Amino acid sequence: MSSLAGSSWEDLRKQARLLENDIDMKLVAFSKLGMSSAVTGLNSEAMPLINSEDMFDTMSMELQQLLNKLSSLNDKMGELAPSGPATMHTIKRHREILMDYQQEFSKTSARVIARREREELLRGSSPPPSASAGLSRRDQYAKEANHLHSSHILVDEQINIAMEAREHLTSQRQTFKRIQTRFNDITNRFPLLNSLMYRINARKRRDSLIIGIVVGICTFLLLLYAFH
Repeated sequence: MSSLAGSSWEDLRKQARLLENDIDMKLVAFSKLGMSSAVTGLNSEAMPLINSEDMFDTMSMELQQLLNKLSSLNDKMGELAPSGPATMHTIKRHREILMDYQQEFSKTSARVIARREREELLRGSSPPPSASAGLSRRDQYAKEANHLHSSHILVDEQINIAMEAREHLTSQRQTFKRIQTRFNDITNRFPLLNSLMYRINARKRRDSLIIGIVVGICTFLLLLYAFH
């Protein structure tokens, strides 16, 4: 109050406007913080990375001090206000703004206090959480990240194995083609070998189909296990 004693009407009015703008912005953040604190409180088993409860209490004390300061400014303005209807209207408007801010502040505070009391009652009637439930959110994220990293390594290994198997099968197919070309040359010279070549080709196609099916099933099962 001593800092306001030597202030004029216009100085007090400017200070009130600046203080009202500051309170208005802080009330918006205060309300959002109260809602985020309520959402965090729904899952008491997971500790938040930032303690929004402490932030809410700190901002509550700061807002209460600002509201008290604005109330003192309004009282001082009423004492120094020059006579006239315009001045009276200005003082009334500042007091109405202060009342709106106080109501919004009280409403948000009461909502958070009621939610905290409800959580205390529920916490008192529920059994203590298990060790696994006590993991922090950061620990859970780290555990999930390690699991994903291990899965990626396993998938890469299986893809490399599949590519090596594919190269091996391609090499075998080329070898079979060369052998088939030689046999075709022989069968052209010896027609009696056509029946034997037909059976050999049928067995080769059957073996290739079986190998391809087995490799495909193994690759699918490994990928399914890795992403399970």
